[in-house]
Amino acid sequence: MIETTTNLLDIDALRRSCSSCALHEVCLPAGIGRGDLEQLDATVRDIRVLDRGKAVFRQGEAFTALFVVRSGSLKTFVESPGGDMQVLGFHLPGELVGLDGLTNDHYRCSTEALERTSICELPYAKLQKLAGEVPALQRQLMRVISREMVAEHGHMVMMGKQQAQERLAIFLYSISGRYARLSRDPYALVLSMSRYDIANYLGLVVETVSRLFSRMEAAGVLAVSRKSVRILRPDLLVEMCGSHLANACDEKLG
Repeated sequence: MIETTTNLLDIDALRRSCSSCALHEVCLPAGIGRGDLEQLDATVRDIRVLDRGKAVFRQGEAFTALFVVRSGSLKTFVESPGGDMQVLGFHLPGELVGLDGLTNDHYRCSTEALERTSICELPYAKLQKLAGEVPALQRQLMRVISREMVAEHGHMVMMGKQQAQERLAIFLYSISGRYARLSRDPYALVLSMSRYDIANYLGLVVETVSRLFSRMEAAGVLAVSRKSVRILRPDLLVEMCGSHLANACDEKLG
């Protein structure tokens, strides 16, 4: 009886821990039992906290695992043979990186910490085996992977916009929506990435991004203090996203 109680307490502690870092979207799907959770606990391996600028993996390395942001944030990017860099995305708690490695068993991009960040490693061979044995985990994993694909499509839409102002507005709207999913204040953003990284991601020059932030602040849409950005007029931010996104944005930020 004492042993059973101890096991239950351990499982409860694991659930609380994962819920606090948003990892529960992958690790704690509805319906997963205690035995399955214990298997998952043995599969998901915490790795060290990464200081700013430290790599999770590098472009060209052999694919071995997926990674989930536990706290902090990451950026993914590719580098050309000439050394030019293109930022592909920014990743917040609960989001996966490493999916590009599924293509040819090598990571197609590099991933670095934007700030002090902790991640959980999911060795892919073990995760694949466990997902086949635990249907609830497999379904939830597919949902998370699908969400990452939707985010990539959103970036393609954003890059198709001609107006630089629209690109920045869509970017801020996206970050705000992801904050809401994490139960954070969606109007109080802390942008861990540099202005250069934002400009690179949006296909703009850094001077343009700085000017756009100043313009949006002067218009009363934002209040900007270094990396802290408060959305004062979400309705105006929605308008800046463009008419074809207005309805979708309004549902989340209105």
